[in-house]
Amino acid sequence: MTAGAPAPVSALGGRPVGAGAPPLIVAELSGNHGGAFARARALIDAAHAAGADAIKLQTYTADSLTLDHDGPGFRLAGGLWAGRRLHELYREAATPWAWHAPLFAHARSLGLLAFSAPFDEAAVAQLEQLEVPAFKIASFELTEPALIARAARSGRPVILSTGMASLGEIETGLAALAAGGPAPALLLHCTSGYPTPPEDCDLNRIPTLARAFGLPVGLSDHSLGIAVPVAAVALGAVMIEKHLVLSHDAGDVDAAFSLDPAQFRAMAEACRTAWRALGSATVAVRPSEQGSRLYRRSLYAVADIPAGDRFRPETVRAIRPGHGLAPDLLPLVLTRCAAVAIPRGTPLTWDLIGGPARQ
Repeated sequence: MTAGAPAPVSALGGRPVGAGAPPLIVAELSGNHGGAFARARALIDAAHAAGADAIKLQTYTADSLTLDHDGPGFRLAGGLWAGRRLHELYREAATPWAWHAPLFAHARSLGLLAFSAPFDEAAVAQLEQLEVPAFKIASFELTEPALIARAARSGRPVILSTGMASLGEIETGLAALAAGGPAPALLLHCTSGYPTPPEDCDLNRIPTLARAFGLPVGLSDHSLGIAVPVAAVALGAVMIEKHLVLSHDAGDVDAAFSLDPAQFRAMAEACRTAWRALGSATVAVRPSEQGSRLYRRSLYAVADIPAGDRFRPETVRAIRPGHGLAPDLLPLVLTRCAAVAIPRGTPLTWDLIGGPARQ
């Protein structure tokens, strides 16, 4: 991390984030409320039931993002929303400002963190009034330094999504954050494809970004299914953000790359299992292995051996269980003789081993 760079986020809303903490699971509501407050509230209930730690909104108006215009470039040419005018699409997907306070209050009543992605400086000021625990800067706004600096001036943690960005653009975004104020930062690896094919997910960027910027890194995912977020946790992702939809049949604007509640629960559980499975890098016997060690091979008498008889390959072998001498001692044992009579099936121990056998 370079001098003057933002400090890493270590907690959001009092919840630890990063080393030693399980991945923070964030349900992105986006425009999947379909323009109905009751459905937005139901999404929060579904997020809670599905095991999310947090919900995230998007704070913008269509007019703050674009013009109500149909000229060149203002209509999407391809992809999931091909043919839609930008202003029309954003107007449909926007979460009304009047909903924010009651939705945040409802989420907090369920023990969920609740924050948002502001898309202009006025949205930052509005969200400050609602005492959000963090701001997210969406991938498309990473190259908007005034917005990033304004979010930083709040002093709250800032989460920067990195879809479409080069390392230089990420560095510029972080410089804007550092210039704006002492706000800790967290990066989200992201591929801004809707949906994102697995081969474009490039999860190996997660440790690359962590090394390059000295910051915790999570994943904002637009792939189908749950495999990509689980793999991201295995690569060190400290946060997983995934879109949530009540039903894929409702035709909501982001439904095509969203998880339904059952899928979201499966993802959250699998991500936490993956995190637990990472465990320690120390090579040591784990508690669950202790019993198994008794069933390793060890040296046993596999035939009756008279006292004074030389140990031979046909009378001593390394077999299971593991109550006898270690198998690597077999060459030495084969140079000795039995100190006492040894019945077949007896584990060899040093008190049964006599002196060197006569040549």
